[in-house]
Amino acid sequence: MSLSLIGVSLLTYASQGKLSKYKQVGPSGFHPIIGALLGLIPGCVATIVVSSMYKNKKISFGGLFATFIATLGEGSFVLLGASDEASVVANLKAFFIVNLVGAIAAIVFGYLVDSVGIHISVKDIPVKATHDKHHKSQEITLSEVIIKYIGFYLILSFSLFLLPGSLMALWGGDLPGYDSLFDQAAILFSLTSIIYYFIYTFTSKRQSCSCGNNLREALEHAVIDISTVIVYVFAGLLVANYIIDILIGPETFDAWMTSSAFIVVAIAGIIGATPGCGGMISVAVAYLAIPNFPIAALITAGIATSGDGIFPLLVSNKKAAIVITALGLLVALIVGYALLALGIEIQSSLSTFER
Repeated sequence: MSLSLIGVSLLTYASQGKLSKYKQVGPSGFHPIIGALLGLIPGCVATIVVSSMYKNKKISFGGLFATFIATLGEGSFVLLGASDEASVVANLKAFFIVNLVGAIAAIVFGYLVDSVGIHISVKDIPVKATHDKHHKSQEITLSEVIIKYIGFYLILSFSLFLLPGSLMALWGGDLPGYDSLFDQAAILFSLTSIIYYFIYTFTSKRQSCSCGNNLREALEHAVIDISTVIVYVFAGLLVANYIIDILIGPETFDAWMTSSAFIVVAIAGIIGATPGCGGMISVAVAYLAIPNFPIAALITAGIATSGDGIFPLLVSNKKAAIVITALGLLVALIVGYALLALGIEIQSSLSTFER
């Protein structure tokens, strides 16, 4: 995730601001298709990029909506991460079906949203006010030292250090002697990002800078986005775990996930709609681990999930993020129950090869 955000900022810088100018990507009539195709890219980078594109008026709301419908977020890697041949075949089949249905739904409902004329504008921050804010005082405060130097370099360093372990984890591999360091670095990375976010929030008042004019500003923009996403992901996981482990209870939750398909589809949709990728990952794991888990529930969660791209959208446009989450859940339930009615079933790798 962090390397994706850094990559987007560097791409913006390398393009000399072309990605930030208010010029739409391709003909507006193709935005839902463009958004759906971008959403099919595994991981959350597509939703993060398209959220930025929508903020800069480069894609329609239907294109943005299509991207969030089509994405599986980090849940893609759960289905792609099988290590034995039997699981690979079954998981790839499920991965293909979920993406195919998601892409079709994304294009159809993306065009529907655009035809209705839904558009939620983003408030622009005057450049002059931002410029004055940054140059009002020449005195360097402790918070500025943390934002500009200590936190900045720590977050970039942690992002690079964690990259090899993140890549190896996708395929179940490991690096000797690296795992324990990876865990410790991940904890420090999260703590640093959370501290950085709150210092930046309370001292800079979330005013955006004219990032992208040079390499340093592009990286500063990426670090701000990284810290923001990590804080929202941490808060989302904390709430989700509290609800499942404390309020509901693991036994009750497992019982729900093995109950009737009608109920499982609803539960999967609600879990998938929770901000971030945690919900989709949980449902994908349940699909692989629970015999006869309905594919309709997996598809419902896939359509409902917004991935980590919902967090930068929440920062720039809370109304758009809320509308997308609500509409995405509605579309997910419609598609999920339609698949149940049609009786479409695909067995998970566990139920296919271990029973």
